[in-house]
Order: sequence, then C-alpha cells, then structure tokens
Amino acid sequence: MKSLRKPKNSRYIGLLVSTALCLVSGQVKAAERVSPDFYAFKKTTQEVAQLTQQSQTLVLNGNSLTPSDVIKVARNGAKVTISDAALKRLKTAHELLLLAAKNGQAIYGLTQGVGLNKDQTLVDARGNLSEEVIRRSQEFNRGLIYAHSAGAGPQMSKDVVRAIMAVRLNSILFGSTGVQPKVAQLYSDFLNDDIVPIIPSRGSVGQADITLITHIGLAMIGEGEVYYQDKKMPASQALKMAGIEPLVPFGKDSLSILSSNAYSAALGALAVGELEHALKMSKLIFALSLEALDGNIEPFLEDSNKIRPFPEANQVSRDIREMLSGSYLWEKSEERSLQDPLSYRTGAYILGAGEHSLKQLQEQLKIQLNSSDDNPAVVLDVVSPSTRNEEASHYVNEGGIRGAVLPTANFSPLPWVISFQEAAIALSYLSSASAQRTIKLGDPHFTHLSRFLGTENTVHAYGAIQKTFVALAIENQELAAPILDNFAIAGNIEDVSTNAPRTVQRVRSQIDTLYYILGIEMMHAAQAIDLRLQKNPNLKLSGVTKSFFEQYRQVVPFMERDRVLTYDIEKSYSFLKAYPK
Repeated sequence: MKSLRKPKNSRYIGLLVSTALCLVSGQVKAAERVSPDFYAFKKTTQEVAQLTQQSQTLVLNGNSLTPSDVIKVARNGAKVTISDAALKRLKTAHELLLLAAKNGQAIYGLTQGVGLNKDQTLVDARGNLSEEVIRRSQEFNRGLIYAHSAGAGPQMSKDVVRAIMAVRLNSILFGSTGVQPKVAQLYSDFLNDDIVPIIPSRGSVGQADITLITHIGLAMIGEGEVYYQDKKMPASQALKMAGIEPLVPFGKDSLSILSSNAYSAALGALAVGELEHALKMSKLIFALSLEALDGNIEPFLEDSNKIRPFPEANQVSRDIREMLSGSYLWEKSEERSLQDPLSYRTGAYILGAGEHSLKQLQEQLKIQLNSSDDNPAVVLDVVSPSTRNEEASHYVNEGGIRGAVLPTANFSPLPWVISFQEAAIALSYLSSASAQRTIKLGDPHFTHLSRFLGTENTVHAYGAIQKTFVALAIENQELAAPILDNFAIAGNIEDVSTNAPRTVQRVRSQIDTLYYILGIEMMHAAQAIDLRLQKNPNLKLSGVTKSFFEQYRQVVPFMERDRVLTYDIEKSYSFLKAYPK
C-alpha cells in the first residue's frame, strides 16, 4: 500500500483536502471542478482513494443488505460472496419450481407465456422434463431476453449498473425466484470480475424495470456489450477472457432476471446515501449560518421543543445545540433581533422533515432490498392453509420439498415510491429555506453588516449571485411535483404504474442541486463570519463550526475584492459533497 506524500507547497493544502475528499467519496467529476490545478495532484489523490478502497468482501444472504452495502459494491469495488444458507435456499426453490411444473401447475413465465400471452401454453411439463420440453423452455427464455432488451437513451453509469446487480443478486438469494443457482453465481462473477453490462437508462415505467435490466441477462448469455475492467467489448469476449461459461437460461431464469425493480431500488439505495450526507451538511451549514446572522438559539432549546414532541424536529434541535456548544450565540448580543426570519426560526422543522423522509426511506428500502418482488414467487416451507382448489392447487409437498409457486403483485414498488415523492417535497423546502437564509445574510437590516457582505474594495459583492441560488431553488420546487400519469399497456392489462426510476432520478437531481444552493449559503455565511471577526477578533465560534469554517477557507478564501464567483460556487459545491461523512 502506497503512503500519502505531503505536498511540498503549502498553498496547495486546501486543494489537496478538497480533491482528495472528492475522490474518497467517489466524486471525481466534482473534484475536477475544484481548481484548474486539479491534475497536478491527481496522482497523489488517487493514492488517497486507494487507501479507502481496500479489498472488501460482503457476504450476501438475501436478508441483510443495506443502502451503504450497495454503495460499497457500486462505488468502492467491494466484492461479494454468497452465503451457504442462501445457496441452499436457491437450489431448493429451483427444485420446487420444476416439481410444480411436472405436477401440471400452470406457471407464468415457465409453462405459460407472459403479459398478454399468458393464455398461451409454452411447454407441457407434466410427468417429466423431457429433452424437448427443456429445449423449448430454453428457446422461450432466450426469446424473452431479446424481446425485453428494449431500452432507450444514454447508457447507465458503471456505479448504477453495479448497484443493480448487487440489489438483484441479494433479492434472488432471498429464495423466491426459482432460478438455476448459476444465475446467482453469474451476478457474483460479474461484480467480482468487474464485468459491467451496458444498459440504456430510459424505458421503465416503474412496474418492474423489465426493458432495462434485461440487458444484464443479455450479457449473461454472451450477447450485447459490456465493460470488462473498464474496456468496452462484446459480452462474449469478456466472458471468455474471464473464464465464465455463458448462461443457458431455462425454466423461469429469464423472467426472474428481467422482472424486478432492481434498477429503481439501486437508484433508491444510492439516493438514500446521498440524502443522508446532504442532510448532515444542511445541519452543519445551518449552524454556521445562524452564527453568521447572529441569530437566536431559543427555538432550539430543549424546553422550547419538549412541549411539541415531533421526534425529528426535537432531534434536530438537539443536534444544533450540540453543534453550537461554546458559540458566542449563547451570550447576549445588543444587535440580536428578538425573533429571526422563519427560514431560521423554523429550521428544526424544515431539517426535521428531511430527517423524517430519510428515516422512512431507510425503513422502506430495507424491506425492498431484502425481499422478493418476483411474479410468480416460489415460497418455501409452507403448506396450503385450506383445501380450496384455487388456493391449494399452487402448493407442493413431496420428496422432502414443500412450498408453493404463487402469482403475486410484489413487483409494485409503490410504498417506497410515494416515500420518495414525499422526500422530493422535503428537499424543496430545504432548498427554499436555504435560499431565503442566504438572502437575509446579504441584507444589513438582519445582519448589521455591509450590504451584500461587501468590503471597501468591492463593487457589488454578493448582489447578483442571488439570481443563481433562487433559480436553483425554483428548479427543486419544480421537481417536487409528483408524477401521476399512467397508460394502459401490455394488452390493456398493465394499467397502473409508479414511474419509480424517474421519481428517484429527480430526487437525486434535487439532492445534487441542493449542494449548490447550500454551497452558496456557505459562501455567504463564511463571508459574514469573517466580517464579524474583523469587527470583533474575539468572536467565538463553536468548536464544530470553527473547524468547518477553517477547512472551507482553505478552499474558498475571503472575498476582499470582486472576483468571478462561478469558480467559488463550484469549489463550494465540491467541498460540501466531499466533506467527511
């Protein structure tokens, strides 16, 4: 392992901190925006990234995957292995599926067609799985992959595809798909050997991402294109180079590969990690911004909050009190207003709404990531609860194997899609409140500082920049509107949808934009703090905000004279995205 060399020239310390942190967080593009001098330190900061990407192996069992685990696999290159118990479930579920087919059960996607073609019998497997039955099943499976590889638009990023494969592998290991164990092994091999199928990013209505994630199955059968260790090539070539035998899909393999919300859930897992960090930064910037305003601490006192016990608002108030421990805000100030503008005064409720959304999403995605969204589903170790034929006909209990193959509607991700729509509204409030606070910081009526936080040597200081963060806040308001349109498709059968991918994509866009809005608030807050320190060198920030402020000043210096602010905005954005989690 290489050691990190300290730069010889101290003027690059701030740059090193920002770019290194960006790379550690997987934000290479953000790091490149920090400064034109970025490439001078690229080699050094790559070494920093390597220190954090040590070889990791996650044991997947179908029951304990978290969004942070998905991020480790997607962005940090963590390897995966399959637990013995999960592999055993997988084998048993496959045997039960074939046993049900041999017993004459009509099974969607195995003996019957899919979609409108569910009325067509594909194979008659009653009695035994003859060579002819197997051949016809294999032909159907291959055709199913071809017909559902139907995406549009630009290809997904590598981290998103890796996230999809981690998510789908874990849900397969839950044990309700009925696939051949080789399917799960191929997902594992693709992740560990760095085989990344090329998948278009558009074309899912969010009722299983069937037209997109099917491209992973296409690569598994040795067709389509992939990136193998970052080199684009035909899937057949990559499999050969990696020593992997292509999949010959059979039974319910293809349907299980394509009929899942793994794309939407993968985006959701990435979004949850991004939202968690953005909310931490929002609280930290709020605390510094309150010091910049010379604002009131009273709305965040324990006794102010316990009489209205909304849990997240109370927790945010506790966090703010802790962050501001030792701050001058706990001392009397002659210039301090009796009550601050609502964007400050109701900060615990606005930030608390974001925390509530995060908590809800974490709980919902925990279920999504560690359950089955398959249709039909193989349910192990159950017996028919009645003798009613419609129910009992789906159950099998022979040869030591018992369970059922049941039609489901588990492909609907609506519970957590609605939660993402709520998160979008919370992000709109967070964005607007930050913009409002930033306007107040530029107004001497609230700060008793100079207009637009200028100096004797500035012409306009932070006057024109208000248009920028207001425009960004309006963008986030627009993205908060829910997507409700539906079309009846697939022979007029699939007449509701969730638009899950687009919903989550918009939330991720909001989060990214929020960093810009917060970055501009940070620019104002730091400028105001410096102006206060000029008036009173003994002004005391809290330990938390002082460290945050000083690190920021290594990247974005005090504005003594007017300068191009676009660069400062980009530096602020990158600094916040990379700030230690």
